[in-house]
Amino acid sequence: MQRIATLSIITFATIALISGAHLTAEQGAGHNHIGHVMDAWNDTPDGVGLLPAAVEEAGIAAQHASLAAKDPSNLDSMKRHTAHVLHAVDPTQIENGPGKGYGVKQGAEGAAKHIQAAANTDGASDAIKTHATHVATSARNTVARADEIVALAKKIAMATSASAASSLVAELNTLAQQLLPGTDANGDGRTGWQEGEGGLEVATTHANIMKKAEGLP
Repeated sequence: MQRIATLSIITFATIALISGAHLTAEQGAGHNHIGHVMDAWNDTPDGVGLLPAAVEEAGIAAQHASLAAKDPSNLDSMKRHTAHVLHAVDPTQIENGPGKGYGVKQGAEGAAKHIQAAANTDGASDAIKTHATHVATSARNTVARADEIVALAKKIAMATSASAASSLVAELNTLAQQLLPGTDANGDGRTGWQEGEGGLEVATTHANIMKKAEGLP
């Protein structure tokens, strides 16, 4: 009888150890995905995380969009700086420019994909599941803005007069300035993470909250 009881204790202990190891492995997989978003990824410039890569490109895009809108009477200047914006947003559309060659769109798409993978991992904490939604939604908002910028840039490239290009450039500049902060789409006085609002800065804020909750550096 004592032998059976001892075996039962050993069996339960073994199951507990296996379950604990499985949970730890799954948590590690989720944390790896968070690291890909925030710390390091294999094909980004300098190996930075997907979100920081997108943030750096967005800064370049915003700068050149502002330059494009600076003189609405100068068609050549508008076209030149619009091409620079396009390169920073999506370098698959244009080969040369001041961007890092990765693009806002690729970085934001990758961030949304990996943060959602972290949330879908078995054993993902409530903090990961909650903030992954916030990060992914803000990243996808950025992808949508990037697509709009690409469409506008193509129209500007085809414009034959400054008057035809200037309103398009103004719209492009508005979108480019939203890549980082997002915009208060519903007019409630704040920019949240919701669809149509948050940008890369909101995504970064929620990703950092997630890292802190998980005890990640």
